[in-house]
Amino acid sequence: MFVNDSKEKDLQKHMELTMKRVQYKSFDEWAQNFALNLENIWDESSAAELDLSLDVRSSHHEKKRSAIVIGRGPSIERKKHLKLLAESNYKGSIVCCDGKLKDALKAGVTPDRFPSYYVATIDPYFGIKEHYNDIIIDDFGPKIKGLFTTIVNPSTVERARKAGIKIHWFHSLFDYNEGKKSFNQISALMVRAKNHLKGLPAIQTGGNVGTSAWFIAWKILKCSTISLIGINHGWEEDDSWEKIISHGRTMDKKIHGKISLNFDKKNPNFKKLFKKIYNPEFDCYGIADPIFQFYSEALKEFIARSPDSVTTINATEGGIIFGDKIMCMTFKKFLEQYKI
Repeated sequence: MFVNDSKEKDLQKHMELTMKRVQYKSFDEWAQNFALNLENIWDESSAAELDLSLDVRSSHHEKKRSAIVIGRGPSIERKKHLKLLAESNYKGSIVCCDGKLKDALKAGVTPDRFPSYYVATIDPYFGIKEHYNDIIIDDFGPKIKGLFTTIVNPSTVERARKAGIKIHWFHSLFDYNEGKKSFNQISALMVRAKNHLKGLPAIQTGGNVGTSAWFIAWKILKCSTISLIGINHGWEEDDSWEKIISHGRTMDKKIHGKISLNFDKKNPNFKKLFKKIYNPEFDCYGIADPIFQFYSEALKEFIARSPDSVTTINATEGGIIFGDKIMCMTFKKFLEQYKI
């Protein structure tokens, strides 16, 4: 994150270390999931096969390829973005976060309308399979390509597989910098032991599926223009404090389980931990809890470091994603400019 005074830097460092500790609590689960997935990883496809630049028969074999990343932030409903997309003549790719797949299909954003259609899952939790547990996913599954990290819970992958979604595997990077003894290094060697002799693609995830979907559009699909909708990384001003403090998890017990609320609003650090951020591009405010601060700053830094050949367009019309190399416009304007 980009912070100035030493106290705020210390607070930010503490937040980042806390996030890492929270993530590493799941390490045993990651290793177990990988072990149970390994036979299927060897037998199924690599996400590298989805590189759109390699398909010379496709209209994607142009210098400019675009994708829309669909998240489930609040602006996507408030601005009726799925309806706009379903009624558009957009010709690029759809990369849908798993948690929004049901809603997107029900809104008419289907692979029948948009043949280059992908869904992404990175989380290792058992309950994530609920994102795929719907008859409409069974109806459209055979026309959807799925991208799954090697540490996703096997029950999630199996539910997607049952729906007819073709599985494509990739690695999520989290400890590659630790060297030869890192989980990333060891799991990559095991994958290359059979069939995937060149290995699988590996991407940063930023800790969330929205950031992962942006990386998938750029690094795996090789799209040069990526538009974001529903990637707010911030709560709305009228969201309840219970929802904000718990990062919405009390609203989603089936997926993540209940989280205990343990914050003192009188603490002087409270406003720093739950920042109210003004977005000048869309003239709105978002409230960023510590998790969203971590997510949003990581995504903004990734975008800032992306090559000039990649254009990222924030069309959420809300949230707190703005800054270096992020072009902001309404989703309607984006669809008008990229319909061909």
